[in-house]
Amino acid sequence: MPNFNDILILLPELYLVVAACLLLLLDAFMKPEQRPMLHWLSVAVLLVAIYLVIAGQPPQAVTAFNGMFVRDGVAEILKVFALLTTALVFIYAKPYLIDRKLFIGEFYTLTIFAVIGIMLLVSAGNLLMVYLGLELLTLSSYALVALNRDSSLSSEAAIKYFVLGALASGMLLYGMSMVYGATGTLSLAQLHTAAVHTSMPQLLIFGLIFMVVGIGFKLGAAPFHMWIPDVYQGSPTAVTIFIGSAPKLAAFGMAYRLLASGLGDLSQHWQLMLAVLAVLSLGIGNLVAIVQSNLKRLLAYSTISHMGYLLLGLVNAGPEGYAAALFYAISYALMSTAAFGVILALARAGFECEEIDDLKGLNQRSPWAAFLMMLVMFSLAGVPPLFGFFAKLLVLQAAIHAGMMWLALVGAVFAIIGLYYYLRVVKVMYFDKPVDGTEIRLQSDVSVRLVLSLNVLALLVLGIGWGPLFGWCQRVFVG
Repeated sequence: MPNFNDILILLPELYLVVAACLLLLLDAFMKPEQRPMLHWLSVAVLLVAIYLVIAGQPPQAVTAFNGMFVRDGVAEILKVFALLTTALVFIYAKPYLIDRKLFIGEFYTLTIFAVIGIMLLVSAGNLLMVYLGLELLTLSSYALVALNRDSSLSSEAAIKYFVLGALASGMLLYGMSMVYGATGTLSLAQLHTAAVHTSMPQLLIFGLIFMVVGIGFKLGAAPFHMWIPDVYQGSPTAVTIFIGSAPKLAAFGMAYRLLASGLGDLSQHWQLMLAVLAVLSLGIGNLVAIVQSNLKRLLAYSTISHMGYLLLGLVNAGPEGYAAALFYAISYALMSTAAFGVILALARAGFECEEIDDLKGLNQRSPWAAFLMMLVMFSLAGVPPLFGFFAKLLVLQAAIHAGMMWLALVGAVFAIIGLYYYLRVVKVMYFDKPVDGTEIRLQSDVSVRLVLSLNVLALLVLGIGWGPLFGWCQRVFVG
């Protein structure tokens, strides 16, 4: 039986469940002209959840429901940034949704349920909780991708995502069943001990392989990346911005819980697996991105390459590597939100701003929008002194300290190759002439312009003063 202490530990998650249900009910009785109130209520719900996570964080790690749920420093930082990026998504998405007649309550409730899945996933202390959080996130995401029911592209993307996601979930669950068969426990804390003393090591390694496949799919790492370009392009951009940010934090949390908390003593086996995934992701992501003409597909392949860099940190298999990978996941979530935020801010009814050519001569038509996009592209490319540079530097350093100099060199080489397609976007904005006289400017919505500007400028501020955030990432692992 759960006690009052268990309820208190899960307070942020329970609050979000109640809030999502109330928002759903409110939307059912709300007139269309009152829907902006639902938008701001949803943003407020997420901000209150951030407060509950931070204010209720205990000084030491605590568990609830017999160890199924863990509330520690790692979960706290991941939840804070998942909630923050989702709040940014809501603000950026509003004008886009209104223009396309998609401004409906389901967008907000489904996204909040997906965030609840993220929060359960990063706090999982049990294999069942990992799967529960993962499925809540992915099922909500499938529905969000198909939000625009009148678009055949969205429906196709949702079907592809559903089929491939179901396959990956099946492989992950199969791996978990093998691990359970070899160790006799579902608890990640007990699994850490039982993995060393198992009488069936081959079965355990077999299960580990399938679990790594599942993690690779959720991260979007090659060769399990097939869904990313189609889903990014086919989804409404208001959904793409969410899928490209907060779930990446969840994927890191899942990898950390399963590999470090559960199977940390098998690191000599999964380190090499992750190194192979990292090299494939860096290669495929950067090389295929070069030939893209669609901006959303370019950012999709960019995501694949960035997940390769995140894996460089995990390969370290120590507190230094985990801290670097967590720092990278946070930096990527903020950069991805900013990149798609600029696209959303430039889009309008009848103009999606999805092709790179749509940005031609942007500096002449909207200098501030071009400047914001330039900062985002430079940060994604890892140009100093922006946020992305120090994130890349730290994961490369973690790989070197793990004795994998060759892997760090591969990462450095592909970082240079990746510069090309990011700089191409900047070149198009500043040096090409507009294709036509179509006016293109940032949304007139003041909240979008203000928050987007702060989001992008934060990439510069965090690049210069990255120490406190990285110190926070280090403390949650050292503690």
